[in-house]
Amino acid sequence: MRTVNEKARQAKKIEMMEKCFECYAEYGLTGVGMKTVSDYIGCNVASLYQYFENQDDLIIQATEYCMSKVEDEFMAKAPTDVEDLWRFIEEIPYWTAKNHGKKYRLMYQIYTQPKYREYGQKFFKGVDERYTEYAKSLEPKLGIPYQKITPLIFILIRACVHYALFEDEFYLKSQIEVLKEALQLFIAKYNSNK
Repeated sequence: MRTVNEKARQAKKIEMMEKCFECYAEYGLTGVGMKTVSDYIGCNVASLYQYFENQDDLIIQATEYCMSKVEDEFMAKAPTDVEDLWRFIEEIPYWTAKNHGKKYRLMYQIYTQPKYREYGQKFFKGVDERYTEYAKSLEPKLGIPYQKITPLIFILIRACVHYALFEDEFYLKSQIEVLKEALQLFIAKYNSNK
């Protein structure tokens, strides 16, 4: 019985974090307090305090959870083979901007604030580790060593995030062209039969 209650509690907490993050992404951080968030979620303020110590705790946990979920969605769209690389590289920046632009803008607002900076550093250290593991999973599909794939992922992510933040086509296209050229060189080097 206790396990069911814990699962229900965790599901409710996740729902609250997602709605909270949506609220802040829609309205920004300034002037949005627990009352606004609780109204947006459809609960009372006391309910929020059953799951989070304070507003900072809510913001920190919601940001980490929601941005990790964005990463998972991004990785689920990954190329399945060398031929699929070009589709992925062309589609993903626009998909990211359309589906997650507000979330990235909010994440940078939060993680660049001095009081949240240490949480941002922790989150991005985890990003480094997760994307390295992601590169390892791509190595057998692409035939390129993960040590070469990892920095290319960071270039692509940076281009996608920059585009999601600013819709800067020039920056995006220049980054994508360099990325494509690097990939072509690696494909030629490591996959001469493809």
